[in-house]
Amino acid sequence: MIYQNPEDQVVDDAASKVFIDAYGERAASLPPVAIVIAAYNESGAIGPVVRGLPAQVCGLATAAIVVADGCADSTAAEAAAAGAMVADVPVNRGQGAALRLGYRLAREGGAAYIITTDADGQYNPAEMGTVLGPVVAGEADFVTGSRRLGSQETKDVIRRTGVRFFASTISMLTGQKISDTTFGLRAMRAEVTGVVQLNQPQYQASELLIGVITHGYKVTEVPATIHRRRVGESKKGQNPLYRLHIPGVNNMFYGLRFARVAYGTWWRERQRSRSESGLAGLKGSGPGSVEASASSAAPGAGRSGDPAKRT
Repeated sequence: MIYQNPEDQVVDDAASKVFIDAYGERAASLPPVAIVIAAYNESGAIGPVVRGLPAQVCGLATAAIVVADGCADSTAAEAAAAGAMVADVPVNRGQGAALRLGYRLAREGGAAYIITTDADGQYNPAEMGTVLGPVVAGEADFVTGSRRLGSQETKDVIRRTGVRFFASTISMLTGQKISDTTFGLRAMRAEVTGVVQLNQPQYQASELLIGVITHGYKVTEVPATIHRRRVGESKKGQNPLYRLHIPGVNNMFYGLRFARVAYGTWWRERQRSRSESGLAGLKGSGPGSVEASASSAAPGAGRSGDPAKRT
């Protein structure tokens, strides 16, 4: 994993050590599938979510990893009581940072595949096989569910419009047709999460998706369902007016921040790709240039050469 912020690595290193010390061999020898959940103050919701997770997906054993992101309630204890392994981080950094840590724990524990779902119970655990299936079959490296191909219970016009707008925008920027860029039920080969640069503490859905596409991994979508939240309240779009629950305001803040991350990630990955292409061109002027150029042109060929620290 690439860390651009040293403070993030310090927090993750400490959380990883506590996690391994607490779970020992269980954390070091995970089953093939790790189900990673980021949770922030989800007491009352996280327990039923964890208990509802399948013991096997696509015939492969699973383990649940919940990253409690600086929770001020009983989220961590409730998740542990339900059977999850819990990384209880003392500071609240955001869903993106929590998922990044969860990915790391899954990889270091030896999981071959990662499934993500939310802590609020909006996604159907019975559909995990649908998202993981193409990855296990070798048909894709990364699979995301799509409410537009499947179904959704929300009647929020602003949110529906935002989903369509960002899907069209990211499809145009990346050249990969995507119908739903923010769906939380996803599956991927574990190694993918260690290659893509993940800096965003929040709104990481677009950063991961754009990074996976621009690294040349095979991405596909499957129909899936998103239900209404039945316990607690959404943490998305939190802002100075969040507690006033003014219709549309939280969605507006969410959209603006999501756009900033999406465009920023696309620009960063565009610059990275150009830099790698330039280096490949320089290599092509010397002996063995044909072989070097062919290697650098392969999907994801620039993965191991990133000078930033990987963990």
